[in-house]
This record gives sequence, C-alpha cells and structure tokens, in this order.
Amino acid sequence: MAGPQDTTVIPIKPPDRHTVRTLLCLGFCGGGTGPYHSWSDSLPAEVALSAICYPGREGRFLEPYAADWEELAADATTAVLSAVDGPYVLFGHSMGGWMAFDVAARIEDAAGPAPEALVVSSCNAPDRGLTPRDMFPARQDTDAELLDWMRTNGLMPEHVLADPGLQEMAVELMRADIRVRDTFRCRPGATVGVPVQMLSATDDDVIEPDAGNQWRRLARGAYRHDVLPGGHFYTPEIWRQLPAYIAPLTAPASPAAV
Repeated sequence: MAGPQDTTVIPIKPPDRHTVRTLLCLGFCGGGTGPYHSWSDSLPAEVALSAICYPGREGRFLEPYAADWEELAADATTAVLSAVDGPYVLFGHSMGGWMAFDVAARIEDAAGPAPEALVVSSCNAPDRGLTPRDMFPARQDTDAELLDWMRTNGLMPEHVLADPGLQEMAVELMRADIRVRDTFRCRPGATVGVPVQMLSATDDDVIEPDAGNQWRRLARGAYRHDVLPGGHFYTPEIWRQLPAYIAPLTAPASPAAV
C-alpha cells in the first residue's frame, strides 16, 4: 500500500471507511497526475481516486525519464501493485490506455491482484501495432507545434502558459514521453480477462472508426464501448465529469482484491 510520502502513487481523493473501490489512473503522453484532480467531485461517494506519477515529473522530477516502453511499463506495474489495497478500477487515457492494458495483462499473467475492470479512453487497440495515426503528437513536431497541441487540448495550465521556463519543461516532458511511446510493441497474444470498457469521442481524428471492435477482441470477458462528445480529450465539461461515464464505478462491490 502506498505510504503518505509516496511520490509515485498520488492519493487525490483518499479512501475512508465508506470506500468500496479505488479508481486508479495512469497518465497520457506528456501528462502527469494533475488532469485527474478535477474528478473528485464527479466520483460516487464510496469511490476513492489515485493517480500514478511516471518518472521525471512532479514529485519524481529528479528521476530520469524512462528510456523505453518496457521500462515505463515495469515501473507502472510496480506502482499499481503498491497502490492496491482492495478492489480497484484501472483507467488510462490515450497512451495511458495502452499502458493500463499492458499493466492489467502483466498483473493477470503473474496471478496478481487484477483490477475489477479496465477502462481505456481515446486509444486504438494496441494489438494492431503502433501506426502513424497513433504517433500524435510526433517527434518531428517543432517546440511551437507541441506547445500549440498542448494548449489546444487544455493541457497547459495558466501558470505554465505565463512562464517560458515552465513551457520549456513541458516540451521536454512531452518529447520524453513521445520517445517512450514510439518504442511500444504489444506483447504477442496479450488479452485481459477482466471486464473492459472503452470510451471514445465523436470527433477524435486519432481513433479509427472500428476501434470499438478492435478492443472487443482483446477482452475475454465483458465488454462495452461508449461514445462521448468532443475530440481527443472530449469536451472540457465531459472531461471534468468523465468518472460519471465509467460504468464499473457504480457496479456492486466485489470481494477484496487483496
């Protein structure tokens, strides 16, 4: 279980005696735990919220970035296992969706405490491999283009927009995550047995039209696909309330996972 000074597992809405499960979130390309802080008010009262911080950012700023996907996936798997103290739902958005799938599959393969459900958001199925459509933003983008992408998608807080030094750090972080993403290789035959929910947006050019069916073949158990308004990060209103669309959060409590 994560300790009070943990810089890897960030408790955004800590559990209490009424908690029946935790929503555990993995970051997207160029992101940290900050985008999940707005979700506390949209969660059912009995659901706690934590997010995993990757190396090289926030409280792990002094640690080097992961060198490749395998290193980051191993780090994320260890972090998730350290956070598990009962039933949990694993969530990942964009690159984080692939990471959540990879982590869930690794935990299942090792007969570890698997999540009650896996929720993947705004990502194509990983078994089709990394394609140019998934490499967005791209390593050849200029710093200005990366900043514009982050600004357009609401990933640049006002204090970062006003500080050239912080903007430089944001670009460095984005480029580090792009390098990791571009080394992704789906493990042959990887599937998950836990229930899977896929969320996608009506106007997301990154997602292929049949992405919902792509993900279905990776789920050996229950599966559902929900489409929401907006682009890659939905609309600002939908993003703030996204937990309301995560079906497993309102399911009956399952037996403790540990």
